[in-house]
This record gives sequence, structure tokens and C-alpha cells, in this order.
Amino acid sequence: MYASPALNRLLSECADAVAAVRAGRSLTEVLAGVPPGARPGVQALAFHVMRWMGGADVVRQVLAPRTPPPRVESLLVTGIALLWPDADPPYPEHTLVDQAVTAARERTPAAAAFVNAVLRRFLRERTALVSKAQQDLTGAWNHPAWWVERLRKDWPSQWQQHLKLANLHPPMTLRVNARRQTAAGYLRLLQGQGQQAQLLQDPAFGGHAVQLSRPCPVDRLPGFAQGWASVQDAAAQRAAPLLLSGGALGSPLPVGARVLDACAAPGGKTAHLLEAADLDLTALDSDPQRLVRVRESLARLGLNAKLQVADARQTARWWDGKPFDAILLDAPCSASGIVRRHPDARWLRRPQDIVQLARTQDELLQALWPLLKPGGRMVYATCSVFMAEGQDRIDAFLQRPQAASALLDAASPGHLPPLLDNPPVPPGSPASVSGDGFYYALIHRLP
Repeated sequence: MYASPALNRLLSECADAVAAVRAGRSLTEVLAGVPPGARPGVQALAFHVMRWMGGADVVRQVLAPRTPPPRVESLLVTGIALLWPDADPPYPEHTLVDQAVTAARERTPAAAAFVNAVLRRFLRERTALVSKAQQDLTGAWNHPAWWVERLRKDWPSQWQQHLKLANLHPPMTLRVNARRQTAAGYLRLLQGQGQQAQLLQDPAFGGHAVQLSRPCPVDRLPGFAQGWASVQDAAAQRAAPLLLSGGALGSPLPVGARVLDACAAPGGKTAHLLEAADLDLTALDSDPQRLVRVRESLARLGLNAKLQVADARQTARWWDGKPFDAILLDAPCSASGIVRRHPDARWLRRPQDIVQLARTQDELLQALWPLLKPGGRMVYATCSVFMAEGQDRIDAFLQRPQAASALLDAASPGHLPPLLDNPPVPPGSPASVSGDGFYYALIHRLP
């Protein structure tokens, strides 16, 4: 066990994380370098700041028109975001200001009085400053303006709900390892520990999805180290059942079917496939470090797959020439559908990234389709709510000459926005089972 550091130390570490994200680094990467004892507290504060940074940044520009040095600016943005009136501040106002000033005194002593003056002025004029910030698109929705405009174009009747829900805490959903436990049995284990949970009944999730009423550390989950369960959002748990069942046009994959998981890391969908069926599965990823995570996950769950470091597009470098019965292409994307879980994603992406990612998605579809045997199937998936990374890509693919043998299955879920009225939720189920935003297409190759 680690002693919780003083708040001023957490604020200082959080400000460093904010500065790193603003410089283009992933928050996940930054948090990995935070001392273990401080990491939970820093993560909670940093996630909070990421969700309210749009408004905080607009206010900072009003209160300090001349941009301060990065270490001072990031501390100011951190303090303002944590003091935002609608954001359920994690500490009393006077405590936050006092500890932010203490952090400034340790980080940049000459700026301590300046930080104190800015934060106290924000508290005095908060109503007017927040109102002014909300006249700005980024300040109003706490997302980059281009992101808001893209959502408004793609989801004209739902874009505001998208943006509001993106700042809520996501549910914690588990996938029970069918080779070790039944979902009902695992639910009883959770309840025996006093943890409230429910089994998600929709068969699209595969029958092994359990949602907790409150998130908890994984070391408090029964049998986690022994591979009894994994953390995986309900929307992500749709991939394996869709590929294995074959939708409306196919039949279940036979035992020993040759399957490719083309962009496998971090391995949740790879593991789900192997938990549900006996397959000859190859898991590819271009990042060797991320593939290590796949190997570790499979080892914990008692599963095996052929792991290979490779760019899936460069088939001549890794494919052995034997066609696959099924391919899962969970393509690299903007992560716009999982921004609840990764609130830094909105600040890391740029409009041109979507163009480049769409190009990569097209290249993956074109490279992998010929590897599918006649009568085989492919599931194309992205954790994105942008049409450019979902329906637009499949529409473009199906118009190419090489897709003459392709047939889109009517059972394809299509775009699944992370909204509380998500259609796949069966009648009578709690609305809270809303999953992350995903796109799924099931495509068959004609015999």
C-alpha cells in the first residue's frame, strides 16, 4: 500500500500530465511514468481536467491573455477546470486554490502570486467568465471546434447528446471467461463480495457480459489474476459473437477454423474469440510492445494464439499463403467512440488525422480481403462515431472492383453511438448498459 501524497503534489503531477497532453503525448503513456503511490490520484484529477479543459482554456485566455510558460499555464488550466461550477469539483474551492498556489510555489516560485490572483479572480467572476466561455464552441462543449462540427454533421439530431455523454464516467463492464466460469456463477461471486452487478442479457454481447454498478480496481475482482474475467466494454464484446456466428447469412465457424485478428492489441477481442471457440488464431500487431500486452493477457486467461509483429497491410512479409476462414479487422481509428474512457483523445486528434486514418482503414480492407477464402467472412470494426471511419469506409470498399465478391450482412450493427437509447439494448434492460461508440460491418465473401 502507498500513502496518498499531499494534494499539492497531485496537482503538480496533474499539471505536468496536462502539459504533456497539450504537447501531443498520450495521457496513458504519461500516467505510466507517475510514481505508483500518486498514480490513482493523478489519474482522477487528470481525467477531470481533460473533460473540462475546453472551457478552462478559454477562461485562461481571458484572465491571462499573454500565454504563461507551459508549467504555469498547465497549472492554471488544471485549477480552473477543477473549479468549474458544473463539474462536481473533487475538493472544496478554498482547498484547491490553496494547494494550487503551494504547487506553484514549488514548481515556479515567481509565479505563485500570479496563480493565486488568477484562480481567485475566477472564483469572484466565475458566473460571468463561464458564460463568456460558453459562447465559444470549444468552451461550450469541451471538445475541439472541428470535433463538434463533425459530430453535428454526422449526427444532426444527436450531436449534443454525444458531447454531453462524452463527459460522463463510463460503466465498468466485465467479460467472464467462459472456459473458467459461467456468467451467472461469476455474478454470484461478485454479489458474495457485496458488489452490485447485472448480467447483460442481449445475446449480441455473447452471454458473458457483466456490468458493475460501481467501478472497482481489478485486484478486487474475484479470480482476476487467475483469468476468470477481464474488463471489456459491452460494445467491444459484440465483435467475437458477430464473427463467430456469421450473422444472418453465415453459419457458426467450425472447430479449428483459421482466424486472423489483424490489429490485435491490446488483445481483448483476441481473448474473447478464444474463450468462445477452439480456433487456429493468428494475432497481428505492428507494435511489438503492444503485442506484449496481448501475450500477457492470453497467459493470464490460459489461452494460446500465434502472435506476430507485422503491419497487416504488408501481407507479403507475414502471410503464409493459406486463406483464412474469418478475419477480424479492428482498424486503427480516432477513438472518438471511447472518449469517455480516454478523455485526452479529443485534445490529441487533429482534423487531418481523420483523413489519414481513413486512408489506413481503406488500405487494410484492400490488403486483407484477398486473404479471405471464398465463403469466408470479415468483421470490420472501429471504436469511432465518425462516419468517415465507419459507414463511409464500407460504402467506398463495396464500390471497388475487388469487392465484387463481397456481400454486406443485414445483421451488421453499423454505427452504435454511445447513447442511452442505443437500439441494441433489449426492452426491459437498464438504460445504463449503453456501451462505447463503435462501428461494425460483417462482410461475406461469396463462394
